[in-house]
Amino acid sequence: MKIFVTGVGGQLGHDVMNELAGRGYVGIGSDIQPEYSGIQDGTPVCTMEYRPMDITDKASVEKVLQDVKPDVVIHCAAWTAVDLAEDEDKQEKVRLVNAVGTQNIADVCKALDAKMVYISTDYVFDGQGETPWQPDCKDYAPLNVYGSTKLAGELAVANTLEKYFIVRIAWVFGKNGKNFIKTMLNVGKTHDKLTVVCDQIGTPTYTFDLARLLIDMVETEKYGYYHATNEGGYISWYDFTKEIFKQAVELGHTEYAEDRLSVAPVTTAEYGISKAARPFNSRLDKSKLVENGFKPLPTWQDALHRYLVEIIETL
Repeated sequence: MKIFVTGVGGQLGHDVMNELAGRGYVGIGSDIQPEYSGIQDGTPVCTMEYRPMDITDKASVEKVLQDVKPDVVIHCAAWTAVDLAEDEDKQEKVRLVNAVGTQNIADVCKALDAKMVYISTDYVFDGQGETPWQPDCKDYAPLNVYGSTKLAGELAVANTLEKYFIVRIAWVFGKNGKNFIKTMLNVGKTHDKLTVVCDQIGTPTYTFDLARLLIDMVETEKYGYYHATNEGGYISWYDFTKEIFKQAVELGHTEYAEDRLSVAPVTTAEYGISKAARPFNSRLDKSKLVENGFKPLPTWQDALHRYLVEIIETL
C-alpha cells in the first residue's frame, strides 16, 4: 500500500509517518511548507518522501495526488487553534482549511478510488449532558467555528466517498508540537499555584498510539465513523493535570511536587478566558472499535508515562 499523509508537520502526521515506516509501507508526507517542518528527532519522517501541497488549492491537490496515486490518504492536516478560529478575520481561512480542503482531497480520492481517513473531533456535538457520544450519532450541534468547520469536513467525506474512515479524537498530545501536557509542565516550573478547569470531561489521545490504530484501520475495509481516544476512563482537565505532575515527580522532577506547586479546580465560568465555547461533555464511546475487531488504545495513564519519559528532559 502507498499511503499519503497530510499535516506531517503536526503531532499526529509525524507519528503516522513513523508507524508506516515501521510496518514497511510506502509513506509520502505532505504539508503546506516547502519541506518537512516538524521536529528533527532522527525518526523516519524526517527523511521520508515529502510533497508540499496547499489543501485549500484544488489544482494543487489534484496535481499532487494524481501524480502520487496513493491507495490511501490519511488526512491529518487541519486548523486546530480553537480560540483563534473565532476571530472574524480568520474564519474564512478556517473554513477553507477544514471544509474546502477536505472536500478537495475527498474529490481526488473518489477519482483514484482511494481510501480516505479523516481525523475529526467531539466538537461536532454540543458537549452537553454526561452520556458518551456514539460514533454514529447524527445529533450535530457544534458550539464554535472550529467545530462547525470540522463537521463540514466530515460531511464532505461522507457525502463524496464510500471508502472512508471518519475518526473522532479528543485532547490530543504528541511529541511534535504544542499540547496541554507541555503547557502544564512549562507553566508548573514558573508558578507555585495553578487553576485548572474541572467541569470539562473527556479522555486524552496519544498520537503515537492513535497512529497504530489508524494503520490497522486502513488495512481493512471496515469503513464508517469511529471514536478513538486512549482507554483508562473519563477525567477532567484538573484530574489530568494532577496525574501529569504526579508522574513527573515519580520520574524525579520534584519541582512539580505538591509541597511546591498547588493545583486548584475551577469551573469553566470561573476560569473565563476562552473566546470559543468549549464542550463540557467530551466523552466518546469507543465500543465500536472492539465490535469491528480493532485493538483499543492503551490507558491514558500508561500513554502519559511513556510520553513523559520521551519528552520531559527536552522541555
